[in-house]
Amino acid sequence: MANRFYEMQVAGCKRKLPIINLNEEIAIAGFIILGDIELTEKAAEALVAKVPQDVEVILTAETKGIPLAEAMARKMGLQHYVVARKSVKAYMENPFIVEDESITTQGKQILCLMDDDIARIRGHKILLVDDVISTGGSLKALENLAEQAGGQIVGKCAVLAEGDAINRGDIIYLEELPLFDAE
Repeated sequence: MANRFYEMQVAGCKRKLPIINLNEEIAIAGFIILGDIELTEKAAEALVAKVPQDVEVILTAETKGIPLAEAMARKMGLQHYVVARKSVKAYMENPFIVEDESITTQGKQILCLMDDDIARIRGHKILLVDDVISTGGSLKALENLAEQAGGQIVGKCAVLAEGDAINRGDIIYLEELPLFDAE
């Protein structure tokens, strides 16, 4: 149980985030959008107002980006969005696979796309969506998948930019989230 918290306001929603040690040096504020309908809907609305309007497909990574991608797709009038899965499923024929390294996941993981999703991306304008961009590992993996599938990335967005990501000029985000010293 966390004994430190970081209070923030994003998209008109005030939240108290637990500060959790990642290792002996760095701690992060745990931002969990899953299950938070109010925050998901308001963040989606705020991001839709900031992203390119010619987006044809939203691409996100499993898991925490899914409700945000769904809400954004609905608000943008899109019929589908694509989720890069964290494992190859039995129904995936000829999947595209890339390695991903994220600040919140120990070790390397994979992200993969199945044939139907590859076809949805090919030749289309793609918006990459995530809940938080920190080191950029997951975002880079999504970029690689979109490029392998023949999509044109027209934007990259998240609810929050954390740590050094706040200095990136290539992402759209709503609020900054600092990193903390571990205790």
